[in-house]
Amino acid sequence: MRHVIIIPAIVVLLNCCATVAEDWPQFRGVNASGISHESTHPPLTFSAEKNIAWSVEPGRGVACPVISRGRVFTTGLIEDSRFVVISLDAATGRELWRKEFAVEKLPEITPPNEHASSTPATDGQTVFVHFSTLGLLALDAADGTLKWKYSLPMPFYLMGWGPANSPIIYNDMVIFNLDDDLDPYLIAFDKESGSIRWKTSRPDMLGGYAVPVVCTADGRTDIVVAGTGKMKGYDPESGKELWTCNSLLRTVMTTPVVVGDRIYFSCQSVGDTERVLKFALLDWRDTNQDKKLDKSELEPAFHEKFDKGDVNKDGFLEDAEIDVAFQAPTNMVGGGNIIQSIRGGGNGDVTATHLMWNLDNTSAPSNIASPLAVDDRLFMVKAGGISAAFSLTDGTAIWTKKRIRNFGNHYASPITAAGYIYVPGENGIIVVLKAGEVPEVIAKNDIGESLIATPAIADNRLYVRTQYKLYCFAEETK
Repeated sequence: MRHVIIIPAIVVLLNCCATVAEDWPQFRGVNASGISHESTHPPLTFSAEKNIAWSVEPGRGVACPVISRGRVFTTGLIEDSRFVVISLDAATGRELWRKEFAVEKLPEITPPNEHASSTPATDGQTVFVHFSTLGLLALDAADGTLKWKYSLPMPFYLMGWGPANSPIIYNDMVIFNLDDDLDPYLIAFDKESGSIRWKTSRPDMLGGYAVPVVCTADGRTDIVVAGTGKMKGYDPESGKELWTCNSLLRTVMTTPVVVGDRIYFSCQSVGDTERVLKFALLDWRDTNQDKKLDKSELEPAFHEKFDKGDVNKDGFLEDAEIDVAFQAPTNMVGGGNIIQSIRGGGNGDVTATHLMWNLDNTSAPSNIASPLAVDDRLFMVKAGGISAAFSLTDGTAIWTKKRIRNFGNHYASPITAAGYIYVPGENGIIVVLKAGEVPEVIAKNDIGESLIATPAIADNRLYVRTQYKLYCFAEETK
């Protein structure tokens, strides 16, 4: 009888410990903020030889790790034939389970993107992840059992970038935005059954990778998605578009951050306001450089749109025909650089009423790394290791061109914990900054491998995904 009593007690204790562990449940943590609120002494110095709690090799990929209830979930691609989802003990790296799924006929993709690129989302009970040829998968977080699978259409990208879109969880739904160049949409599933709650078309969008965020304003909570030319708010219960702020750029790869009822966004899209899709597409797809496109220069999936744009039916797309084929006439926006604050809420076109401040033609934003809202300022970093910071209140520049002593590209987004900002570089160096009036470099940590995925922080551990490995770094409490 003694054992009958003790075993349930141990189970209760373990469950209790799991529920108080800090979570980082989706891309960039809670609501894509990039903030760990509970970690008080995360590691500041680490490398491929120093302060490694553990490391594993999950396969090739760039999906960010997520953490819930003391478990880490990550993905990878093995031999271009098997997509794998893995659960690990967060403290020790011990593998708890792995599930493999056969994949074939992988779509076109452009480095540094990888096929295993969708960051999972988890509520601690279920893990949700997207893969281009499989659709959306829901796996039991405890043992990896496939709870449901929904086959979504294969996404296609005019520039051949490939998919890298990630789901979020809101209440009893999993919400997934997929802005490709063929048929963009926002969709919500019942997270238990996998049935579709609603699906909303986004026909005026081009290929982009912004993760949906949640914003509550004036007592109403909206799902907010950044995309081509427009920041839009949707009713989470019905998927109905509630408002649009028509102030963004042609190509959107960054994700907004939310503070209170304000949505902060930074974006760099190649070229100026006159550079609509036509110019980018000719640069990328016009293989013989004759200043026009024929069908052989595009994937078959786009041939129907090609025919729509070929107004004179000569078998080529030239000049305005290219935009007619692929860019919405009501959303013919170009490139540039912007940093914006948009107030959430409202109805209809809120561009004139809810765009609180806008910095246009500034050179600060990155085209891929999302901004970080910390200490009443919006921090960002771009290629070359150049950082900038702006007041959340009015956009006043705190600094605009401060190097953080790490050159090269910056694809992963900065994150923060305990007053420190972690800035990953593609060259494998993570710079740690002390948050303050100027970017004070505390440490430069060389992982020795390419870094594309945004790291995660939970329970004072830093989880870093390289192309082939997942590292957990930790320092002892001093």
